[in-house]
Amino acid sequence: MSDIRLEKVSIRLGQGSRTFTLTELDLHIKQGEFIVIVGGSGTGKSTLLRAVAGLEEISGGAIWLGDRRIDKLPPAQRGLAMVFQNYALYPNMTVAENIGFSLRLARRSRADIEAQVSKTAQRLQIDHLLARKPNELSGGQRQRVAIGRAIVRNPKAFLFDEPLSNLDTGLRNHLRVELLSLHRQLGVTSLYVTHDQVEAMTLADRIVLLNTTGVEQIGTLDELFESPRNIFVAKFIGTPTINLVAGHLLREIGTAGGSALRLTDDVATVGFRSRRARLVDSGHLRGTVALVERLGDTGYVHIKLEGQTEPVVITVRNAKVVPGETISIELETNHLLFFDAAGHRIDRARAMIP
Repeated sequence: MSDIRLEKVSIRLGQGSRTFTLTELDLHIKQGEFIVIVGGSGTGKSTLLRAVAGLEEISGGAIWLGDRRIDKLPPAQRGLAMVFQNYALYPNMTVAENIGFSLRLARRSRADIEAQVSKTAQRLQIDHLLARKPNELSGGQRQRVAIGRAIVRNPKAFLFDEPLSNLDTGLRNHLRVELLSLHRQLGVTSLYVTHDQVEAMTLADRIVLLNTTGVEQIGTLDELFESPRNIFVAKFIGTPTINLVAGHLLREIGTAGGSALRLTDDVATVGFRSRRARLVDSGHLRGTVALVERLGDTGYVHIKLEGQTEPVVITVRNAKVVPGETISIELETNHLLFFDAAGHRIDRARAMIP
C-alpha cells in the first residue's frame, strides 16, 4: 500500500455554463488513511476520483502514488482498484469468475486464482454465492462482489465512487460498518466519494468538502464540526443542520454565572448545534414552538424565534411542549460559533469585546 499525493492538481471539463473547474488542489492521503470526498451535486466529487484513477485528464499539477508519478500512466498501470456505484459486473460470469477476472488477465495459475477468490469471498461472506450469476444476487451481494473484485487485485489503494448509494437505508448502514471494518483489516489507503454526509462522518479519517467553487475545507470530522471555516461547512456537516441566528439578536449574551458576553459588530451571525441549547423559563432567545418531532425518549423541537424568519431546532429529552406554545431557550455559550457578513468564521477572541 502507498500514500497518494495530489500536487497543484487542476481539472477543467465542459464548456460555457456547464464548465467544471478545480484549481490547484493539494491533498496528501497518508498510507492507510481513509479519506472521504463529500459535497453536493455538481461539485466534482466523482470527477476528482476519476482523475486519480486515470479516467479523466488533469489540466495541471501531478498525482503521485508512493514515489511514482501516475498522472501520465493509463488506468491499468496505476496500481489502483476502483469500486463503482453501478457494480459493473459481467452478467454472463459467475461470482467466482467476476472476482477472479483480473487475475486471469494477469495469467495467474488456476490454483492461485481459486485460492485468492476463495479467500476474498470468505472475507466478504459471499463464499456460498460463488456459482451464482449477478442477476441471481441482491444489490448488497452484488456490491460485495464488486468490492471483492477490487480486493483480489491487491491494489496499492482503493477508489470508491458512491458504492452504497443504490442500496436501501438498512443495507447501506450495514455495509458501511462492514466496509470500515474491512478497511481496518486490510489497511489499504482509500479514497471514497459520497454525497451522504452521514457516510462521510462515520467512515472518514479526514473529509474533503467540495462546493461548486472548489474545496471548502479539509480536515477531521471534529475540525469541520467544531471549527468550520465558514457557514457553508457549518451547515453541511451535522444533523440536524446548525442553527444560525442574526447577530443583533444576541449582541449581549448572559452566562450561567450572571455575567454578560458582548459581541463585536463584526459578528453578523451566531451558530449553535441543536444539542447545545435547552429549554428554560427565561433564556437567551424566545420564540414559539412550530413543530415537535418525537423520536422515542428524545426529539427535536422547532422554534420560530422573535425577530427571525428561519426556525431553530434543539434536541430535547421527553419534551412536554406543544406547537403554539411560547418558550425560552438557553445556549451553551462556550460552544457558540461566530460568522462575519461574508459567512467566514470569526474566532472567539475576535468575536467578544474584552
